[in-house]
Amino acid sequence: MTSTTENKTAKKGCTAELSFTMAVFSWHKELVPLCKWLTLCFILAICLLHSTSGSAIVVTTRCEFYNYTQCGETGNPDSCNGTEECPSSEPDKRSQCYVVWQNNSHGKPYIYMKGCFLNNMECYNQPKCVHKRGESKHNFLFCCCEGDMCNKDFTFAPVPSQAPTQHSKTPMDHKNDQLMNTLLYSLIPVIALMVAIAIFYWVYRQRKIAYFHEVPTMDPHQLSVPSPLLGLRPIQLIEIKARGRFGSVWKAQYKSDTVAVKIFPIQDKQSWLAEQEIFKLPHMDHENILRYVGVEKRGDNLQAEFWLITAYHEKGSLCDFLKANVLTWAELCHVAETMARGLMHLHEELPANKADGYKPAIAHRDFKSKNVLLKADLSACIADFGLALVFQPGKPCGDTHGQVGTRRYMAPEVLEGAINFSRDAFLRIDVYACGLVLWELASRCTAQEGPISEYQLPFEEEVGQHPILEDMQEAVVHKKLRPAIKETWKRHSGLTALADTMEECWDHDAEARLSASCVMERIAWQSRLLLPHMHPLLLNESPI
Repeated sequence: MTSTTENKTAKKGCTAELSFTMAVFSWHKELVPLCKWLTLCFILAICLLHSTSGSAIVVTTRCEFYNYTQCGETGNPDSCNGTEECPSSEPDKRSQCYVVWQNNSHGKPYIYMKGCFLNNMECYNQPKCVHKRGESKHNFLFCCCEGDMCNKDFTFAPVPSQAPTQHSKTPMDHKNDQLMNTLLYSLIPVIALMVAIAIFYWVYRQRKIAYFHEVPTMDPHQLSVPSPLLGLRPIQLIEIKARGRFGSVWKAQYKSDTVAVKIFPIQDKQSWLAEQEIFKLPHMDHENILRYVGVEKRGDNLQAEFWLITAYHEKGSLCDFLKANVLTWAELCHVAETMARGLMHLHEELPANKADGYKPAIAHRDFKSKNVLLKADLSACIADFGLALVFQPGKPCGDTHGQVGTRRYMAPEVLEGAINFSRDAFLRIDVYACGLVLWELASRCTAQEGPISEYQLPFEEEVGQHPILEDMQEAVVHKKLRPAIKETWKRHSGLTALADTMEECWDHDAEARLSASCVMERIAWQSRLLLPHMHPLLLNESPI
């Protein structure tokens, strides 16, 4: 039975290699005589290898996942431990599983990261995750393997510095050595020809196909591989300010300026590429969009880090600011209007002009108070475009997933997986989240009568601080709950109007929601309506 299976595997391998070879040589008919001979040698070599090895390439589709950074940020073990689905790799690349850990003084492992890895040559044909080198700098250990969930177990087994004692060989060992030597010397010319064919094929493909697939949110033909600067910027990291899903954010010094540096680990390179491509679009230099400085790649191989450098704002995110501060009505209007203006600019299509090119509409897809930063004058600017989606006119949205973003801010159609994959549908999802952020602002405004409660996230009262997807589906989709509009808000005409705007932003019917431009105009109108009647000295006081 085993022999039959191995023969079938070998035949399938031969067929696949024959198809590939004939496809390569079909472009140049003048090489047909030579191609026939090379093809025959190629097929014989592959069949021989398949028959002797009897094994196929192991395809890795999922790995055990763990991220200690997410554990520390959320305090919820479920958000940092589970199973990761490995993305489909290119035909000539493999997906693998990996583990990064340290051993303490007692030899007990402390895991830092587990997950999927892409095409590390050291991982090829490794069924078990074993670190075979000596301990590296900082005592970090790394291993990788191939096969579903192969990183569930891992070991540290360094190779001895001295070669083990050679045992005398049996006659059978000598026969095997002779056979292997014969096979090796026979296959060397064929392998050389295979390498030449592969190089020829790669050069041909590079000349014929201008394709780059790293960022799925844009037309691949418009992207170029970012080349790191030859001279890295003289940036000094000062202190870490935040940790997120895709990396950490540092306060840093660049010459005489203070900047923010978002550092992506190697497994999140795709998010680094996606975010910089959004920043590089025309007309993205806007006062209510986080200012972009540049990108850099630091380090090599597994130690590589990808830096995204932007403006730094000391007040931090709107979420963190509201935890420690309250807002007057004037301050609320200013924050809300500038935030809505930034979202409106993101959603707008802008024609090309002499100064800049055409700007397509962009959906943020992870809009929340954590991704709204506050400048010194409390003007808002929108940040974090790692999940953003670009809509080029006349083209489909591209390969996208509907259920992305932060669960707490997901619109009902996202939670139930019933998204209409059109531009307007994605923009309305942003507006739903904008309504929740407006609720956060109102909950900390001094314009309401009575005491101001402690800061809470949207739906925190309904589902707690760490809701799972099913909790949000039950509350938002089935019960159609929304954050509570307090009675004390209704005694202030501005907060009453703002509450009406919120409810039209988070309407269960996506098509009934307001546009970002309409939200901005409503808030600006309310601000002009109430504030001119107040004495300038009272703008920092609570309205009566």
